Amino acid sequence: MKVLHVEAGRHFYGGARQVAWLVEGLAQRGIANVLACPPGAAIGEQVGSAARVIEIPMRGDADAALAWRLARTIRSERPAIVHLHSRRGADLWGGVAAWLAGAPCVLSRRVDNPEPRWLVAIKYRLFDRVIAISEGIRDVLVSEGVAPERVRCVRSAVDANPWLQPVDRAAFLREFGLQADACVIGMIAQLIPRKGHRHLIAAIDALRRDFPALRVLLFGQGPLHGELDAEIGRRGLRETIRLAGFRNDLPRWVGGLDIVVHPAEMEGLGVSLLQASAAAVPIVASRAGGLPEAVSDGVSGLLVTPGDVPGLVEALRRLLDDPALRRRLGEAGRRRILSGFTIEAMVEGNIAVYREILAQRAGQTADRAEE
Repeated sequence: MKVLHVEAGRHFYGGARQVAWLVEGLAQRGIANVLACPPGAAIGEQVGSAARVIEIPMRGDADAALAWRLARTIRSERPAIVHLHSRRGADLWGGVAAWLAGAPCVLSRRVDNPEPRWLVAIKYRLFDRVIAISEGIRDVLVSEGVAPERVRCVRSAVDANPWLQPVDRAAFLREFGLQADACVIGMIAQLIPRKGHRHLIAAIDALRRDFPALRVLLFGQGPLHGELDAEIGRRGLRETIRLAGFRNDLPRWVGGLDIVVHPAEMEGLGVSLLQASAAAVPIVASRAGGLPEAVSDGVSGLLVTPGDVPGLVEALRRLLDDPALRRRLGEAGRRRILSGFTIEAMVEGNIAVYREILAQRAGQTADRAEE
């Protein structure tokens, strides 16, 4: 079997990392992989020998010519399956390309943001199956009119091994310039509106007087950097909250955090939370999208209503006041990740969808031959 993967992202963020793990897992099982991605995309270097990389210009939703470029690639490569992994035009135009080339096609949906029903009615006809990375995303798709029998849930995975290593607390404090008595909250997310950084800033403003040793590290980069920095300054929180930027060494440090917070308004699953749980860090998150699947309320963390700042304050206060509870939730979270979110399960789930599509296509061909 040969699979042609299409990933339009230029950076090696969570979705692209999932694609790389999938490609590597498929290659280990004897499946040939071809990866179509934009020129210079980081994933092209990450997949190594697990896939042959073809660089194709991908200019976003308005790039209708992408359909013709991908269709030409599909006809040349003749894959058994075309697997579309991202948006930015790769979903719609990739589906059109597969239709033009007559190739079976599956789309992975990683976000829970709603789409206009008219667009859903047109676009999702192009895909033999849609793989949702959480039940929350599956529910959104079905509510918008996608037939339930065409949607499969295969959860994103986490490679737990890098996150299992113990963190030297003294080294952690030195790395981030923190005092020995600091209680440290971390948030790991792109600096974009739907991640909810403003809710966390408001909550910390309400908590800082009762917890003077509280410190917050906001890991990530994005277009809201300037606005968030200004908000932190306006509230007089520069000693408490720090924009720590993008770090490629987070497995070394996340285990040093006392709490990870993710007050997102929309979220597909929240892979950074799976990683935090693997590092045995308790979590406070919102009930948005697939987050209740990443964080089991009362087991690996606490969930609050999206946008509910008072609720976020109370959940954080509960954990800040109770180190034993933090430890118990963190340990339970690690056990949960090691048993339910493995790369192997994710790879096998995708393969099962491929086989289902091919069997259905073979049955349709046989039916036509009998007519």
